[in-house]
Amino acid sequence: MSPKGKLLSRWVKSDSGSDRHTGGSEHRVERDIEHGVECERARPRRRSPAVTSTESRELSDDPDTEHVDVLVVGAGVSGIGAARRLQQECPSKSFAVLERRAALGGTWDLFRYPGVRSDSDIYTLSYPFRPWRGSRSIVDGASIRDYIGDTAREHGIDRHIRYSTKVVSAHWSSEQARWTVETRTGEHGERRVYRCSFLYMCTGYYDYDKGHQPEFDGLDEFEGSLVHPQFWPENLDFEGKRVAIVGSGATAVTLVPAMAEKAAHVTMVQRSPSYITVLPSVDGVADKLRTYLPARVAHPVIRAKNAVVALGFYQFCRRFPERAKTFLRDQAVRYLGDESYVDTHFAPNYQPWDQRLCVIPDGDFYRTLRSGRASVVTDTIDRFVPSGIRTSSGDVVEADIVVSATGLSLLPFGGLELSVDGEPVDISDTVVYRGVMLSGVPNFACCVGYTNASWTLRADLSSRYVCRMVNYLDARGFAAATPRPPGGMVRKPMLDLDANYIKRSIDRFPSQGDRSPWRVRQNYLLDKLEMSRPGPARDMAFTRHGTSSHRRNLEGAR
Repeated sequence: MSPKGKLLSRWVKSDSGSDRHTGGSEHRVERDIEHGVECERARPRRRSPAVTSTESRELSDDPDTEHVDVLVVGAGVSGIGAARRLQQECPSKSFAVLERRAALGGTWDLFRYPGVRSDSDIYTLSYPFRPWRGSRSIVDGASIRDYIGDTAREHGIDRHIRYSTKVVSAHWSSEQARWTVETRTGEHGERRVYRCSFLYMCTGYYDYDKGHQPEFDGLDEFEGSLVHPQFWPENLDFEGKRVAIVGSGATAVTLVPAMAEKAAHVTMVQRSPSYITVLPSVDGVADKLRTYLPARVAHPVIRAKNAVVALGFYQFCRRFPERAKTFLRDQAVRYLGDESYVDTHFAPNYQPWDQRLCVIPDGDFYRTLRSGRASVVTDTIDRFVPSGIRTSSGDVVEADIVVSATGLSLLPFGGLELSVDGEPVDISDTVVYRGVMLSGVPNFACCVGYTNASWTLRADLSSRYVCRMVNYLDARGFAAATPRPPGGMVRKPMLDLDANYIKRSIDRFPSQGDRSPWRVRQNYLLDKLEMSRPGPARDMAFTRHGTSSHRRNLEGAR
């Protein structure tokens, strides 16, 4: 509170329905007339805490506790990007990056199946502050992993990473204006505690411990090997073997051409088709720009060009679905040369972009099918038999190896247990603010990328927003910021795709609202415009040290 401001005091009863995690206690309201800020000093409220203040203080007083200003969880493409933005935009702030695995890279270190690659172009997947210098536009997982690692080493971020450190729980104390984060480290799960002012989760939303695996009847009778792409055996030999790949998504269409190079034959067994689009593996326009312009000039131009093209194609599919279907069908026919084959195996029963499109560079998947080294069976699985898979029509797909490319399991924030002032936070009860923060949870942010474009496009917007928030709090003497949703807002699922892997787990995630800034738009251009505006005060409660204060909907401070 500014010493120059005049204070007016009154007692009010707060609306317990306005914020799930602020409760309904009485508050003393003091208005700083000069700065237009209302600071609510809360009378203590009683609850049955998940973690008491004493327990939280004991955790934070642990001699092994490490204190930083900002704690980033996850050393994948999001976490390394977040760390670099903190270096650039919050240079006075200390930070650490916690990574549960023994190496950085996140998804690109976890997935090691043959042919693993991005289905977004590398110019938008790469960081805006570090140009991609390779020759290909659609690149393999190892190249992406090396790019992330080189970025971390080049900027000294690797020295801030704490490997083999799994975050178990995080507890916010309003009294201390700090997060106390408990972790387990090393092979034996030794306990270690971190404290921070701001907690930023860059863990993505995949469950690293398990993929989705349907129950298949007769699996114990199968004489071959069953593998899941998420846990690919390093020594799996498929040369000269018959391979069946169950699934029709991005992983399946990547595996087919990669395994067909060595396998005797590959059969993709799909219950229903997915939409597929062909992109060139080399971006000719990008190459010309990089020939005549310095990398630091060419990269943002290429990145913007590709972002606009991808968004334009998405809007085309959503606004003109029948024309989009015709375009995608014609593309498939041009590569496969057989209309009846396309209509049998590549005619999905949903609209384009109800689910994410599969990208095949240079049509490699279609080319492999046309060569005869692979084929597609569209049918449901009846059961496994000793020699392979029997479909509902009675046909048997013979296989020595079956790859269960049946999807992923989702897990918000890696299964983190969250509490605010001793009260457990049910993540599914929260609403996401600007696609970054959560209602009722102070100084907490999460990084979630686009479903219709490159993950990094939104991840970088999120990280820059976090930096602005940290600087905003510092500049105005606030200790914490807590989003507060307005009344009467309609909630919707945070992820809007109709994919099965999302529908299986979406009820565990935060919701989005029906209005800005509570909507999670799949539109990079609009997000870039809105999230670049100065001042994050709309629908936000700001807290000073030792108080429970907030600022109410000041449009002029947006």
